[in-house]
Amino acid sequence: MRYADAFSGYHPLVNMLFFAQVIAFSVLLMHPVCLGVSFLCAFSYAVVLDGRKALRMALVFQLPMLLLMAALNPAFVHQGVTILAYLPSGNPLTLESILYGLAAALMLVTVISWFRCYNAVMTSDKFIHLFGRIIPALSLVLSMALRFVPRFTAQAKVIASAQKGIGRDISQGPSLQRAKHGMRILSILVTWALENAIDTADSMKSRGYGLPGRSAFSVFRFEKRDRLALAFLLLCGGSLVLGMVMGGIKFTYYPMVGGTWEPWSFALFAAYAALCTLPLMINLREGARWKAYA
Repeated sequence: MRYADAFSGYHPLVNMLFFAQVIAFSVLLMHPVCLGVSFLCAFSYAVVLDGRKALRMALVFQLPMLLLMAALNPAFVHQGVTILAYLPSGNPLTLESILYGLAAALMLVTVISWFRCYNAVMTSDKFIHLFGRIIPALSLVLSMALRFVPRFTAQAKVIASAQKGIGRDISQGPSLQRAKHGMRILSILVTWALENAIDTADSMKSRGYGLPGRSAFSVFRFEKRDRLALAFLLLCGGSLVLGMVMGGIKFTYYPMVGGTWEPWSFALFAAYAALCTLPLMINLREGARWKAYA
């Protein structure tokens, strides 16, 4: 079978370690180069996974949020030595506050994009495979919580369509009647969610989930490609942690903009780019193989 995303076919441990690293480094590394690399890779991977839906989300949600955050920071934070102008309130508008606002907004949008990719790749069966024996109860709860929003949305559409067929949709009738219809749909949806949670818990309990010595079938096998990918992730992650400790990718915004631009810093940038582009490179290699076999 050909995977739409080849990286999703790797072992769950590789998938989890990759997302843990890129999300953590996206938050910790505020260097402009690192932010730009992480954002481009996260956005590109989201497009690979979701196509036009990712583009629509970027234009409708992420871009306005980025601009809003970038504008709010200099309006409330006035630190910095480079004064560009004075606001009507008399507070200074500084270059540093503008740049930090842009960096913080870009970091938040990047993390959201990586989490979007995580939800598409790390399915509930992968999560339970990794943590089912270590923390069986918590892993089941987290797995249900992670898939709750998409299932909740899909079921809401089904209920709304059924109610619309009998004239009880939120778009039908006067305002008070539409509000009652909306409350009815919400009530049905909450009842469905509670019953579904109880059914899932009873089903897992009847199968002996979490009992000592319980065996479980798994389709995941740790192969040679997984070992190579895991070694690559550990090498890149270890290099970046060492670089952070030694100050090789340090960047500050207050009181003035400045950062590390040593020759070995560019080696760390390359390691970070290699880490973030791993799923894209795997997909490109898989696509080239399929073209060669065609």
